[in-house]
Amino acid sequence: MRPVSYCHCEQCRKTSGHFVAATACDIEDLTVLNDASLRWYRSSSYASRGFCNVCGASIFWRPERGEQMSIMAGTVDMPTGLRAEEHIFVADASDYYAINDGLPQYPQYDPAHGDA
Repeated sequence: MRPVSYCHCEQCRKTSGHFVAATACDIEDLTVLNDASLRWYRSSSYASRGFCNVCGASIFWRPERGEQMSIMAGTVDMPTGLRAEEHIFVADASDYYAINDGLPQYPQYDPAHGDA
């Protein structure tokens, strides 16, 4: 899995109630052991969000085109071995919090990292 990105886009904020912390992996490397409660919502023209229809937890973000699946970092069992690496879409960040952890910040998305 790649390092964690913090996404401050409006859609992530509205979906999660705050900014999102997500890692990702290649889709072909992801194995879901039980998807009985997994549901997908087409949240935009370019992506769908996977969630649990029992508890409502946001679990995945899947681009319509791309090779990676984003996984909400809080759903990964500890120890995760993950580290945060960046903030993306900071131009959309809300006004009630400050981003001051010293990680790189990108106004939109940094395409050097592949899929969002």
